[in-house]
Amino acid sequence: MCGIAGLILSSGAAPPDPAVLSKLINAMHHRGPDGSGHAVIGRVALVHNRLSIIDLVSGDQPLFAGPATLVANGEVYNYRELRHAMQGVNFATNSDCEPPLHLWLRDGPDYARDMRGMYAIAIHERIRRTVTLTRDAFGIKPLYIAMVDGGLAFASEPQALLEAGLVKRAVRPAALEELLQLQFTTGADTIFEGIQRLLPGETITCADGHILDRQRISPVPALPPEEIDEAAAMQRLDQALMESVDLHQRSDVPYGMFLSGGIDSSVLITLMSRLNSDPVLAFTAGFDAPGAVDERDQAAAIARAVGARHESIEITEAMVWRHLPEIVAAMDDPTMDYAIIPTWFLARRARQDVKVVLSGEGGDEIFGGYRRYRQATLPWWRGGRTMWAGGSFDKVPVLRSQPTAWRDGMAAAEMLATEGGRSTLAAAQALDMTDWLPHDLLLKLDRCLMAHAVEGRTPFLDPGVAAAAFRLPDRMKLRGAMGKWILRKWLETNLPIARPFAPKTGFTVPVGAWIKAKGARLGPLVAAQPGVAEIAHPDKVEALFRDIRRWRHGFACWKLLFYALWHRRHILGLQSAGDVFETLSLH
Repeated sequence: MCGIAGLILSSGAAPPDPAVLSKLINAMHHRGPDGSGHAVIGRVALVHNRLSIIDLVSGDQPLFAGPATLVANGEVYNYRELRHAMQGVNFATNSDCEPPLHLWLRDGPDYARDMRGMYAIAIHERIRRTVTLTRDAFGIKPLYIAMVDGGLAFASEPQALLEAGLVKRAVRPAALEELLQLQFTTGADTIFEGIQRLLPGETITCADGHILDRQRISPVPALPPEEIDEAAAMQRLDQALMESVDLHQRSDVPYGMFLSGGIDSSVLITLMSRLNSDPVLAFTAGFDAPGAVDERDQAAAIARAVGARHESIEITEAMVWRHLPEIVAAMDDPTMDYAIIPTWFLARRARQDVKVVLSGEGGDEIFGGYRRYRQATLPWWRGGRTMWAGGSFDKVPVLRSQPTAWRDGMAAAEMLATEGGRSTLAAAQALDMTDWLPHDLLLKLDRCLMAHAVEGRTPFLDPGVAAAAFRLPDRMKLRGAMGKWILRKWLETNLPIARPFAPKTGFTVPVGAWIKAKGARLGPLVAAQPGVAEIAHPDKVEALFRDIRRWRHGFACWKLLFYALWHRRHILGLQSAGDVFETLSLH
């Protein structure tokens, strides 16, 4: 796990500025505090910050082979198998990122098709003067590009491009509408004018400061459901899950896992306990707020059942007010998902013992776990509903202008999700894997963990698991109101104490109650922030914070508070100045 960045300039441009490269490295120090490296070859510069996970001794980057140079962020889990398959290749290191370099020398832009992992990779070929940029198929690891003076720049985080002065700090209005209504943004264009994401699975070839070619690998097949009986499906699933978790545990440093007590993390800890002779280290978060869903007792019972070592943390209201400016600052590509709060605190605690954690992101998307999937499959007269049809501010009239085009990106993704004869359920899953998964859940995991130099791994997001599960018949995913049916069945067989068929309680953060208690104080501070004043009526914002009557009011207040802190840090370029109240009090 690391941070990468670079410049791809045209032949007529000035050489890469060492001061700019230094700023790129410094801006991503949190992603790779174990070392840094760079290579400048003509008008191309590659920089790298390293978090050492595999090959601690000889795995420093950039890596070189023949005419090619590589920097990478992430892990290629099947690197041993790839090495074995490339007979005759002389590897200079034991790094998991060296096989991709030799695959590229052999296969060119198609090199990533047999790789299993999470990665963002840049490869410079100095004879042809091309740079190939690649992102893993699920979008687990981020990569951003921007047109700059003289050519192209890329980085693992947008804030690095901003801090280096390569891109101006400006909000793209259409993306802001999406963020407010959806809590994340869709597609390639980010919220920053001039900064784009590489899409999940995308490989682009660049030369002389321009993009020459684009191609993309889909994480899931665009095919109809297959016919398979339950026994065969269960056997195949067990094998795929075991193999994926085994691969995701490859590490030369200590690792643990996040245990919520839900289905996905219970499956992971069961498999990890099978594969490890020593007790698995599991981390769980809970809240001190009355009425908040607290899964710590259930998580502890599951940990005891598999012989795991369980570490629990309690997140208090005071902790959130104190650290929220730091948490929001980590979310440069913003998601307003309030789960960033427990994820950030869990990562901070985990870093005391480990550098790697396994997490359950992707289980709902691969196995059909969300309640909205059932609604999407029903006809309208039985309560069916289009996914992502309503926005957070539809019934909270505080904005200066009501968002109108905020659903355009989601509508475009809906069209693509139905390709290839997918069932309605599989199309809904594919839709979530296009934007919600990479631009909310995985972005949250990446930024919150990397803020503490912790690597997050997601075994459900693996080509082998996707091949085993995504095309299962709908009845093996969704039965009545129960999603993830076959995964629950697997867990019932292997760890019945997890109560896999118990009603889903959901995981909520009591941020609405905390904001309500401080609403009279927070409202004027939020309303006075330049970013909020541009988009909302200050008097209506203050009134909303004073009178939170429904869940949607509290959620809207959370989004406005998030945006006030985010805009202050990433658009105005101001650092945090203490807790939430101290930070927002400064102008």
